[in-house]
Amino acid sequence: MANRLKTVDLVLPTQTEELRQLEIGTIVYLTGRIFTAREGVYKRVIEDGVGMPAPREALGSVNFHCSPAASVNGDGTYNVGAVTATASFRFAKWLDGWFKQSGCNIIIGKGGMTSEAYRELFVPNNAIYLTTVGYGTGALLGRGIKGVEGVYWMEELGLAQAVWVLDVARFGPFIVESDLDGNSLFERENAKMASGIKALYEGTQPATLRRYGETDDKTVEVI
Repeated sequence: MANRLKTVDLVLPTQTEELRQLEIGTIVYLTGRIFTAREGVYKRVIEDGVGMPAPREALGSVNFHCSPAASVNGDGTYNVGAVTATASFRFAKWLDGWFKQSGCNIIIGKGGMTSEAYRELFVPNNAIYLTTVGYGTGALLGRGIKGVEGVYWMEELGLAQAVWVLDVARFGPFIVESDLDGNSLFERENAKMASGIKALYEGTQPATLRRYGETDDKTVEVI
């Protein structure tokens, strides 16, 4: 029988002691309050010096890098269906200030960040990174959304970039990509794959058709 992935249900907000128990590769589901915030919000909070749009207790301590598939009803209420993550690497330049102002200890996104970012930015702030599970899970994640508790800066930033505060129940699945020691699941697994790449392509011919600037060194290509 194949080994089953370890699964953990977290009730938000979480304490450092709870996050300390999470190992990279663990499947996580969240219940409680989260909020969306992406580039427009980060720039407004950090670069423009506006600060957070609401107190921490109103927003929660989990920031999802995503744009929800949302709509505004005629009576002023909201519908949120699918929520699809966006790539997180471009948020790194703001994260030091972001952690200090937001108080977040969980960041959710797509693709992970560098181990350097985890060590220098996440670890000092007792924060971890959760990654979505592949593509096409937006509708699945949407099932975990139980209500919209507030929307901030829609007029200033638009529907996609606004801060959406969501109450969720067993929201997921997500994978623990970084832990409180700064270890990275992606970095660990990439190292395992990279060690065999050269042997895998041994004896193959260079590609006839290639992208501009593409290399024949497959180790460079994969990394």
